[in-house]
Amino acid sequence: MTSIPAAPAGDIDPAIRCSACEAVCCRLPVLLMPEDRIPSRYVDHDERGVEIVAKGEDGWCAALDRNSMRCTIYELRPWICRGFDVGGYDCREQRAAWYGRTGPQIPIAVSSGRRQ
Repeated sequence: MTSIPAAPAGDIDPAIRCSACEAVCCRLPVLLMPEDRIPSRYVDHDERGVEIVAKGEDGWCAALDRNSMRCTIYELRPWICRGFDVGGYDCREQRAAWYGRTGPQIPIAVSSGRRQ
């Protein structure tokens, strides 16, 4: 397998950690490369027949542990996943898009202050 060059040190935000994330990157589509060797139960095919990592009904990667939000096949993770630097530019962009879109899910009721 070809190694992926690491992101320049200045491009990484060290404050971002997988352990304090909602696995935002695990919602992205992942094409499998010929050299990827993940368990077959995590392999699916897109509409063109290309091998991809399967998704659960919730939209997250099928290999993601829903309790810990950590990868269950980390040592075997696909080449594309290996190239997604934690705290790197792509990580920060995906997190910004995710958190900007969903925000906190706190119901707010506006009241006129009058009781009926």
